[in-house]
Amino acid sequence: MLEDGTYEAIVFDAEADGDAITVELTILSGDHKGAVVSLSTTTWSGDETDLLGIPATINVEDGTPSVVFEF
Repeated sequence: MLEDGTYEAIVFDAEADGDAITVELTILSGDHKGAVVSLSTTTWSGDETDLLGIPATINVEDGTPSVVFEF
């Protein structure tokens, strides 16, 4: 589990699952560099393949992660 904080990542896989998209991200720097994180989001309304290779920011607050895609 990631500690509270902000982590720069990149999306390397994305799969639609009903109304949600599950993305696999790799953390790019810091103590968790190279760690793989799997998150589901309902905030993306496009095709999941459009997320592949996109930089993202993982924010963890009170132990709960969220993801923001950087375009």
